[in-house]
Amino acid sequence: MKKILLIFSLAISTLILAQQKPTLFLIGDSTMANKDNPDKNPEHGWGQVLPQFFTTGIEIQNHAMNGRSSKSFRTEGRWDKVEKQLKKGDFVIIQFGHNDQKFKDSTKFTNPYTQYRANLERYVNETRAKGAIPILMTSITRRNFNENGVLIDTHKEYPLVVRMVADDMKVAFVDMQLLTEQLEISYGPEKSKLLHLHFKAGENAYYDKDKADDTHLSRLGAESVAKLAVKSLKTMKTGLEKYIK
Repeated sequence: MKKILLIFSLAISTLILAQQKPTLFLIGDSTMANKDNPDKNPEHGWGQVLPQFFTTGIEIQNHAMNGRSSKSFRTEGRWDKVEKQLKKGDFVIIQFGHNDQKFKDSTKFTNPYTQYRANLERYVNETRAKGAIPILMTSITRRNFNENGVLIDTHKEYPLVVRMVADDMKVAFVDMQLLTEQLEISYGPEKSKLLHLHFKAGENAYYDKDKADDTHLSRLGAESVAKLAVKSLKTMKTGLEKYIK
């Protein structure tokens, strides 16, 4: 009788596990993060609007957080919260770089070719160890046009290192730097302000002073960037594509 109950219990557990939805975890910085007061706040992270492009067959957890680097995301215990939940069939999008550049902040800065690379490799390895699938992404570009209307890169070596890790470790990869550069250029020096946060004092109730932020995204910018990410993800054979609308 005990043996029958044990077999029955194992069968139920297996069935429950089989019925569990996969989860897509997002880890990164403010350009991806959820923002407070989304109904009033003009700023949106692209990960914040991502769920609208996916079916209900997958859960999305956005763990991206303002100001975090590949280093501080781990040292603050944020990765630990994700890693503990990871199961076979889950996905993890990894996108850092903006804050790894902050050489005046020892809690965030990483040398691109040593610490940054090692951090990315560790996220990939620990994700795979849980049976989940890592997806590496380069940082989205900043709106940084010069006087001649040329978009100037601000990320330096960091996106290159992401490409190198993706290639060396055979990781699914989306070049968001390239895609968002193309987006910014298509809008041009002036209209691209609509993708970001450009307001005169009093123009938007959320800001009482002039706002000119070329790093973070408006809702239009967030949705545009999310669409680019989803379009690329849909072409990959990771298994994630079957949950994309």
